[in-house]
Amino acid sequence: MELQGKVALVTGAGRRLGCALAGALAQRGMTVALHYNKSEAGARALAEEIEHAGGRAICVQADLSDAHAAENLPRQVAAQLGHLHVLVNSAAVMHRLNLDETTPEQWDAILNLNLRSVFFCTRGAAPALRKTRGKVVNLADLAGLEPWPGFVAHSVSKAGVVMLTKVLARSLAPDVTVNGIAPGAVLVPDDYTAEDRDRLVRSTPLRRLGSPSDVVSALLYLLEGGDYVTGEILVVDGGRLVQ
Repeated sequence: MELQGKVALVTGAGRRLGCALAGALAQRGMTVALHYNKSEAGARALAEEIEHAGGRAICVQADLSDAHAAENLPRQVAAQLGHLHVLVNSAAVMHRLNLDETTPEQWDAILNLNLRSVFFCTRGAAPALRKTRGKVVNLADLAGLEPWPGFVAHSVSKAGVVMLTKVLARSLAPDVTVNGIAPGAVLVPDDYTAEDRDRLVRSTPLRRLGSPSDVVSALLYLLEGGDYVTGEILVVDGGRLVQ
Protein backbone atom coordinates (compact mmCIF):
# COMPACT_ATOMS: atom_id res chain seq x y z
CA MET A 1 0.00 0.00 0.00
CA GLU A 2 1.18 3.49 -0.84
CA LEU A 3 0.59 5.48 2.36
CA GLN A 4 0.98 9.00 0.98
CA GLY A 5 -2.37 10.76 0.98
CA LYS A 6 -4.20 7.93 2.77
CA VAL A 7 -6.14 8.11 6.06
CA ALA A 8 -5.26 6.22 9.24
CA LEU A 9 -6.94 5.91 12.62
CA VAL A 10 -4.61 5.06 15.51
CA THR A 11 -6.24 4.28 18.84
CA GLY A 12 -4.39 5.18 22.01
CA ALA A 13 -2.33 7.73 20.09
CA GLY A 14 -1.83 10.09 23.02
CA ARG A 15 1.01 8.17 24.66
CA ARG A 16 3.67 5.49 24.44
CA LEU A 17 3.61 3.16 21.42
CA GLY A 18 0.41 4.58 19.95
CA CYS A 19 2.00 8.00 19.81
CA ALA A 20 5.11 6.65 18.06
CA LEU A 21 3.09 4.68 15.52
CA ALA A 22 0.81 7.60 14.69
CA GLY A 23 3.77 9.95 14.29
CA ALA A 24 5.47 7.52 11.91
CA LEU A 25 2.37 7.27 9.71
CA ALA A 26 2.13 11.05 9.56
CA GLN A 27 5.76 11.16 8.42
CA ARG A 28 4.78 8.82 5.59
CA GLY A 29 2.26 11.41 4.40
CA MET A 30 -0.89 9.96 5.91
CA THR A 31 -3.69 12.00 7.40
CA VAL A 32 -3.90 10.61 10.92
CA ALA A 33 -6.86 10.52 13.30
CA LEU A 34 -5.36 10.49 16.79
CA HIS A 35 -7.66 8.75 19.22
CA TYR A 36 -7.35 9.37 22.95
CA ASN A 37 -9.45 8.82 26.02
CA LYS A 38 -7.68 10.54 28.93
CA SER A 39 -4.37 11.45 27.24
CA GLU A 40 -5.67 14.55 25.49
CA ALA A 41 -2.52 16.59 26.10
CA GLY A 42 -0.34 13.99 24.41
CA ALA A 43 -2.65 13.64 21.42
CA ARG A 44 -2.92 17.39 20.89
CA ALA A 45 0.84 17.85 21.25
CA LEU A 46 1.38 15.21 18.57
CA ALA A 47 -1.22 16.82 16.32
CA GLU A 48 0.55 20.16 16.61
CA GLU A 49 3.88 18.52 15.82
CA ILE A 50 2.41 16.83 12.73
CA GLU A 51 0.79 20.01 11.47
CA HIS A 52 3.94 22.04 12.13
CA ALA A 53 5.79 19.58 9.86
CA GLY A 54 3.23 20.13 7.11
CA GLY A 55 1.04 17.10 7.79
CA ARG A 56 -2.60 16.74 8.78
CA ALA A 57 -4.01 15.28 11.96
CA ILE A 58 -7.24 15.40 13.93
CA CYS A 59 -7.87 14.41 17.55
CA VAL A 60 -10.87 12.26 18.46
CA GLN A 61 -11.90 11.31 21.99
CA ALA A 62 -13.67 8.09 22.93
CA ASP A 63 -13.81 5.68 25.84
CA LEU A 64 -13.17 2.43 23.98
CA SER A 65 -14.15 0.32 26.98
CA ASP A 66 -17.66 1.26 25.84
CA ALA A 67 -18.38 -1.10 22.94
CA HIS A 68 -20.75 1.36 21.26
CA ALA A 69 -18.16 4.12 21.41
CA ALA A 70 -15.53 1.78 19.98
CA GLU A 71 -17.74 0.81 17.05
CA ASN A 72 -18.73 4.40 16.33
CA LEU A 73 -15.20 5.83 16.42
CA PRO A 74 -14.01 4.68 12.95
CA ARG A 75 -17.37 5.63 11.44
CA GLN A 76 -16.91 9.14 12.83
CA VAL A 77 -13.39 9.35 11.41
CA ALA A 78 -14.41 8.07 7.98
CA ALA A 79 -17.28 10.55 7.84
CA GLN A 80 -15.07 13.46 8.87
CA LEU A 81 -12.07 12.65 6.68
CA GLY A 82 -13.89 11.06 3.75
CA HIS A 83 -12.08 7.72 3.77
CA LEU A 84 -10.36 5.21 6.02
CA HIS A 85 -7.47 3.10 4.74
CA VAL A 86 -5.68 1.94 7.89
CA LEU A 87 -6.81 1.08 11.41
CA VAL A 88 -4.19 0.55 14.12
CA ASN A 89 -5.70 -0.86 17.31
CA SER A 90 -3.11 0.08 19.94
CA ALA A 91 -5.18 1.37 22.87
CA ALA A 92 -4.60 -0.83 25.92
CA VAL A 93 -3.73 -0.91 29.59
CA MET A 94 -1.17 -3.09 31.35
CA HIS A 95 -1.67 -3.63 35.06
CA ARG A 96 0.44 -5.87 37.27
CA LEU A 97 -2.23 -8.09 38.86
CA ASN A 98 -1.78 -11.74 39.79
CA LEU A 99 -4.38 -14.45 40.39
CA ASP A 100 -5.12 -13.46 43.98
CA GLU A 101 -5.15 -9.69 43.38
CA THR A 102 -7.47 -9.43 40.37
CA THR A 103 -10.99 -8.26 41.15
CA PRO A 104 -13.97 -8.82 38.83
CA GLU A 105 -14.04 -5.09 38.12
CA GLN A 106 -10.35 -5.03 37.15
CA TRP A 107 -10.76 -8.12 34.98
CA ASP A 108 -13.68 -6.57 33.10
CA ALA A 109 -11.95 -3.21 32.65
CA ILE A 110 -8.81 -4.79 31.18
CA LEU A 111 -10.62 -7.21 28.88
CA ASN A 112 -13.09 -4.58 27.73
CA LEU A 113 -10.37 -2.20 26.57
CA ASN A 114 -7.60 -4.56 25.51
CA LEU A 115 -9.74 -7.10 23.67
CA ARG A 116 -13.39 -6.21 23.25
CA SER A 117 -12.64 -2.74 21.86
CA VAL A 118 -10.46 -4.26 19.13
CA PHE A 119 -13.41 -6.32 17.91
CA PHE A 120 -15.92 -3.48 17.93
CA CYS A 121 -13.56 -0.85 16.56
CA THR A 122 -12.66 -3.15 13.66
CA ARG A 123 -16.30 -3.99 13.03
CA GLY A 124 -17.13 -0.30 12.90
CA ALA A 125 -14.27 0.29 10.48
CA ALA A 126 -15.04 -2.67 8.22
CA PRO A 127 -17.38 -0.95 5.69
CA ALA A 128 -14.95 1.92 5.09
CA LEU A 129 -11.94 -0.42 4.93
CA ARG A 130 -13.66 -2.73 2.46
CA LYS A 131 -14.24 0.23 0.16
CA THR A 132 -10.56 1.19 0.20
CA ARG A 133 -9.16 -2.37 0.42
CA GLY A 134 -7.52 -1.24 3.61
CA LYS A 135 -5.48 -2.78 6.40
CA VAL A 136 -5.85 -3.43 10.12
CA VAL A 137 -2.91 -3.87 12.49
CA ASN A 138 -3.58 -4.93 16.07
CA LEU A 139 -1.08 -4.47 18.90
CA ALA A 140 -0.83 -7.75 20.75
CA ASP A 141 1.97 -8.47 23.21
CA LEU A 142 4.49 -11.15 24.04
CA ALA A 143 2.19 -11.75 27.03
CA GLY A 144 -0.39 -13.08 24.57
CA LEU A 145 2.00 -15.81 23.42
CA GLU A 146 3.39 -16.93 26.78
CA PRO A 147 1.82 -16.95 30.27
CA TRP A 148 2.66 -14.05 32.57
CA PRO A 149 1.35 -14.95 36.06
CA GLY A 150 1.99 -11.41 37.33
CA PHE A 151 -0.24 -9.94 34.62
CA VAL A 152 -3.07 -12.47 34.41
CA ALA A 153 -5.82 -10.37 32.83
CA HIS A 154 -3.40 -8.57 30.53
CA SER A 155 -1.93 -11.86 29.31
CA VAL A 156 -5.37 -13.34 28.64
CA SER A 157 -6.54 -10.19 26.87
CA LYS A 158 -3.55 -10.17 24.54
CA ALA A 159 -3.92 -13.88 23.82
CA GLY A 160 -7.45 -12.97 22.77
CA VAL A 161 -6.08 -10.29 20.44
CA VAL A 162 -3.85 -12.92 18.81
CA MET A 163 -6.80 -15.18 18.01
CA LEU A 164 -9.10 -12.28 17.15
CA THR A 165 -6.54 -11.12 14.58
CA LYS A 166 -6.76 -14.49 12.86
CA VAL A 167 -10.56 -14.56 12.99
CA LEU A 168 -10.83 -11.02 11.62
CA ALA A 169 -8.37 -11.86 8.83
CA ARG A 170 -10.68 -14.67 7.72
CA SER A 171 -13.79 -12.54 8.18
CA LEU A 172 -12.56 -9.52 6.19
CA ALA A 173 -10.72 -11.35 3.40
CA PRO A 174 -10.22 -10.79 0.53
CA ASP A 175 -10.82 -7.05 0.82
CA VAL A 176 -8.95 -6.19 4.04
CA THR A 177 -5.76 -7.62 5.55
CA VAL A 178 -5.58 -8.01 9.33
CA ASN A 179 -2.29 -8.63 11.12
CA GLY A 180 -0.83 -8.14 14.57
CA ILE A 181 2.42 -7.08 16.18
CA ALA A 182 3.54 -8.63 19.46
CA PRO A 183 6.23 -6.44 21.04
CA GLY A 184 8.45 -7.73 23.80
CA ALA A 185 10.53 -5.49 26.05
CA VAL A 186 10.10 -2.36 23.97
CA LEU A 187 8.44 0.08 26.34
CA VAL A 188 8.53 -1.44 29.81
CA PRO A 189 6.02 -0.41 32.50
CA ASP A 190 6.68 2.96 34.10
CA ASP A 191 7.14 1.41 37.53
CA TYR A 192 9.98 -0.91 36.47
CA THR A 193 13.22 -0.39 38.38
CA ALA A 194 16.74 -0.48 36.96
CA GLU A 195 16.99 -4.02 38.32
CA ASP A 196 13.81 -4.99 36.46
CA ARG A 197 15.22 -3.58 33.23
CA ASP A 198 18.55 -5.37 33.69
CA ARG A 199 16.71 -8.63 34.24
CA LEU A 200 14.85 -8.14 30.96
CA VAL A 201 18.09 -7.42 29.10
CA ARG A 202 19.72 -10.55 30.51
CA SER A 203 16.75 -12.71 29.46
CA THR A 204 16.66 -11.31 25.90
CA PRO A 205 18.88 -13.17 23.39
CA LEU A 206 19.82 -9.92 21.63
CA ARG A 207 20.89 -8.55 25.04
CA ARG A 208 19.14 -5.20 24.77
CA LEU A 209 15.75 -3.65 25.26
CA GLY A 210 13.82 -2.70 22.16
CA SER A 211 12.53 0.72 21.24
CA PRO A 212 9.37 2.13 19.65
CA SER A 213 11.28 2.36 16.36
CA ASP A 214 11.46 -1.44 16.26
CA VAL A 215 7.67 -1.65 16.37
CA VAL A 216 7.34 1.20 13.86
CA SER A 217 9.47 -0.80 11.41
CA ALA A 218 7.17 -3.79 11.83
CA LEU A 219 4.09 -1.63 11.26
CA LEU A 220 5.51 -0.07 8.12
CA TYR A 221 6.38 -3.49 6.74
CA LEU A 222 2.83 -4.74 7.25
CA LEU A 223 1.32 -1.62 5.70
CA GLU A 224 3.74 -0.91 2.86
CA GLY A 225 5.14 -4.32 2.03
CA GLY A 226 2.83 -6.95 3.47
CA ASP A 227 0.11 -6.96 0.84
CA TYR A 228 0.18 -10.78 0.68
CA VAL A 229 0.28 -11.20 4.47
CA THR A 230 -2.84 -11.59 6.60
CA GLY A 231 -3.70 -13.32 9.86
CA GLU A 232 -0.10 -13.18 11.08
CA ILE A 233 1.43 -12.03 14.36
CA LEU A 234 4.82 -10.39 13.86
CA VAL A 235 6.83 -10.86 17.05
CA VAL A 236 9.27 -8.02 17.86
CA ASP A 237 10.94 -9.20 21.05
CA GLY A 238 14.70 -9.59 20.56
CA GLY A 239 14.29 -13.36 20.63
CA ARG A 240 12.66 -13.72 24.06
CA LEU A 241 9.92 -16.04 22.79
CA VAL A 242 12.36 -18.57 21.34
CA GLN A 243 14.96 -18.58 24.10
